[in-house]
Amino acid sequence: MTPTAITRKWHTTAEVAEMLGFGLSKTKMLVLTGEIRSVKIGRNRRILPAWVDEYVNRCAQDSTERWSA
Repeated sequence: MTPTAITRKWHTTAEVAEMLGFGLSKTKMLVLTGEIRSVKIGRNRRILPAWVDEYVNRCAQDSTERWSA
């Protein structure tokens, strides 16, 4: 039997805050307002890596649109 590597599927709010260089309070607010998508599993929020990417891409696009207007 060959060992299978398990890759991380979910991030915590604290991990996302660290990834984005934001404070935990700001990241929690982004999650609660739906700017960063998340799911609630038990008492905890979990965020897919793709959802973090969506947020970053949306911020970059908004910034580009503001500068080109």
